[in-house]
Amino acid sequence: METLKKWLPDILAVILFAVIGFVYFMPADIDGRVLYREDSSAGRGLGQESKLYLEKTGERTRWTNSAFSGMPTYQVSPSYTSTTVLGKMEDAYHLWLPENVWYVFAYLLGFYILLRAFDFKQYLAVLGSILWAFSSYFFIIIAAGHIWKVMALAYLPPMIAGMVLSYRGKYLWGLIVTAIFTAFEINANHVQMTYYYLFIILFMVIAWLVMAIRDKKLPQFVKGSVVCAVGALLGVLINISNLYHTWEYTKESMRGKSELVKKNSSNQTSSGLDRDYITQWSYGIGETWTLLVPNTKGGASVPLAQNAKAMEKADPNFMQIYQQMGQYWGDQPGTSGPVYVGAFVLMLFILGLFIVKGPMKWALLGATILSILLSWGRNFMGFTNFFLDYIPMYAKFRTVASILVIAEFTIPLLAMMALKKIVDEPEILKTKIRWVWVSFALTGGIALLFWLMPSVFFPDYISAQENQALAQIPAEYLGPLKSNLTAIREYIFSSDALRSFIIVALGMALLMLYKYKKLNAKMLVGCVTVLCLVDMWQVNKRYLNDGMFVEASVRNSDQPMTATDRQILKDKGLDYRVLNLASNTFNENETSYYHKSIGGYHPAKLRRYQEMIDAYIAPEMQKMMPAISKAGGDMTKVDGSKEWPVLNMLNAKYFILPLQSGQTVPLQNPYVQGNAWFVDKVDYVDNANQEIDRVGKIDLHHEAVADKKFSEQLGKAVKQDGTSLAVIKSYEPNHLTYEVNSDKGGVLVFSEIYYPEWTATVDGQKAELGRVNYILRALNVKPGKHEVVLDFHPASIRTTETLAYCSYGILALLIAAGAFMARRKNKEKA
Repeated sequence: METLKKWLPDILAVILFAVIGFVYFMPADIDGRVLYREDSSAGRGLGQESKLYLEKTGERTRWTNSAFSGMPTYQVSPSYTSTTVLGKMEDAYHLWLPENVWYVFAYLLGFYILLRAFDFKQYLAVLGSILWAFSSYFFIIIAAGHIWKVMALAYLPPMIAGMVLSYRGKYLWGLIVTAIFTAFEINANHVQMTYYYLFIILFMVIAWLVMAIRDKKLPQFVKGSVVCAVGALLGVLINISNLYHTWEYTKESMRGKSELVKKNSSNQTSSGLDRDYITQWSYGIGETWTLLVPNTKGGASVPLAQNAKAMEKADPNFMQIYQQMGQYWGDQPGTSGPVYVGAFVLMLFILGLFIVKGPMKWALLGATILSILLSWGRNFMGFTNFFLDYIPMYAKFRTVASILVIAEFTIPLLAMMALKKIVDEPEILKTKIRWVWVSFALTGGIALLFWLMPSVFFPDYISAQENQALAQIPAEYLGPLKSNLTAIREYIFSSDALRSFIIVALGMALLMLYKYKKLNAKMLVGCVTVLCLVDMWQVNKRYLNDGMFVEASVRNSDQPMTATDRQILKDKGLDYRVLNLASNTFNENETSYYHKSIGGYHPAKLRRYQEMIDAYIAPEMQKMMPAISKAGGDMTKVDGSKEWPVLNMLNAKYFILPLQSGQTVPLQNPYVQGNAWFVDKVDYVDNANQEIDRVGKIDLHHEAVADKKFSEQLGKAVKQDGTSLAVIKSYEPNHLTYEVNSDKGGVLVFSEIYYPEWTATVDGQKAELGRVNYILRALNVKPGKHEVVLDFHPASIRTTETLAYCSYGILALLIAAGAFMARRKNKEKA
């Protein structure tokens, strides 16, 4: 009974978190409707072949041919047998709540665990959890379908909680909590979010070190560090299959360093990604005020006409234009919404800078400033370049604006430290009252000025891209349009600034009521909870609301099959590819749902394939449409062997073309080279630049080019007499069987993407694969009739899975030890 009484407030907090999650998504969760996520819907196509293979065989394929002519699934659907246990542990942690509900629940519970590790009282920890969890970005990514990112962010605070426990001397539970949530965090498989939080961890560890030196507790700091390291290592080993194979894949993906030496090398980073690509989504310097006023730059990139309140100020003559113009006018190419941490939360954070003492405050401030400066990306390029060039791994990630997740952690944490200080030492509101007013002026005061004088602080409400687009409008209409557009957007901004001022003013009033003892501590915390929850709830509903939910059958149904799909699928060939010219070829996965696509979308596609897109595939596509149109759609009147040779070698058997009616039509490519062919000659070159250049200078039907490091595997090609034949006899994404018949033998080229872990056998005997034409597999085959098998079952998976299961055993023993010690401690107290 005593134990239940002790844990009852925590149990009630957990129940409250579940209720908040359910209430936010009402009535959709009651009606059984689900969130339609564009990213998730598009991603289904990329994983469809793997899904069907699993249903058919019960085995997971580590390779798919559904996109980019073939790629590993390590970063498509990274699932290993060992992670099944981890998945069940995560389900239990989420209390088996429905999707969407458990996302919010996990946000809340994770930060609650962190604050309890910091020794916050339960009611304060509940408030802090709400302040963190309801930061706008966390709900925006739910709406966008970035679920791996959601999970990664949800598990980071409790992972840090394990560190807090360790440095506070609670070594066993610090070890257990660190290990469990490190395992959860890695399993979430969003390396970028995990990497960004390492900056927070670094700053916090430095703070603990300073405190240990100051308090002469270095031995305790060393023990805590060792415990954290062991816990983290255990979490890593549980996920070793995913981590190892992701690491291997990174070397071959766009996140690895290119072998090409580019002319414009100053734009290239050590990772191989271009600086322009990395910083394309950079937060504007003025846009940073969204932390205080969410609509500082208009909110999300949705049609301006959707803002009914703003349209009250619209000139009816321009309504058609406002249907096409976005509500957002910031520096980014587009956005799903701003980063808003709560107006009063920001005031408490600033107040914390004045009233909270100790190294941890400075650690949180340092991390906040770092986050903001790095989020500016190309708008603060000197600082960004330093990190791109000198900080390990930083250049492997794009969308630098998302590093504001650091500020979204540090701001509410320091805000709660400030409120805890006020609750524990009420007299501080008297002794430090001037800092309270300074904090109010720096938040509420600035918001008030924004409302009163919006054009003084933000004179330009039309982006550079919009000015270019509007330049086509006749001059007599352009002036009035810009004037009206400016008035509309100024209203959007100023009205939100007034809203933020009211929120801060109400929060300030609560502090004054507490100062004059009109409210006690629990009433203050309760009122602040309601104020901040209402504030952030309303903002989040702008970006994640009931209108986004659809019947479950809509989202879960198969992608509709078009007439074009049905016509192509009449071809019962085992393995051929489709090029969709009626879509954004390299920014969609719908084609991959039913076909093996030349295109696709994935942020970490194979680097060499991307380089071939840039060098050959995209230029061939640009030439193709005019050529086919000129020939009236008659493919026999186009010399496709010269117009699109690289697409032919990739076995692009069908092209999907758009019609003026909005429909599509498939055209069969008569010049396709098929699944495999012998070549007369192989040119060996010294480097990647020579190899990719040579691809465009040879007859790919009869010649191949290879890096000289593959000369031993491939040997010398033999001039063919036209009788050699290679036919694919069976197809699985990870297992291809060919019947090869050749009087002369020689180098056999496959229209399959090369990756180091593919293996080959000829008549059951191991053979060495080589790489030709920059991206394809090739094999030297002796004369005669042979069965050639290409297989992708990496042996390293067995090793990593064994390590993972051993790590589970160690974690189980630790948990059992923790439970035993807790039980013994309770008996001693009794």
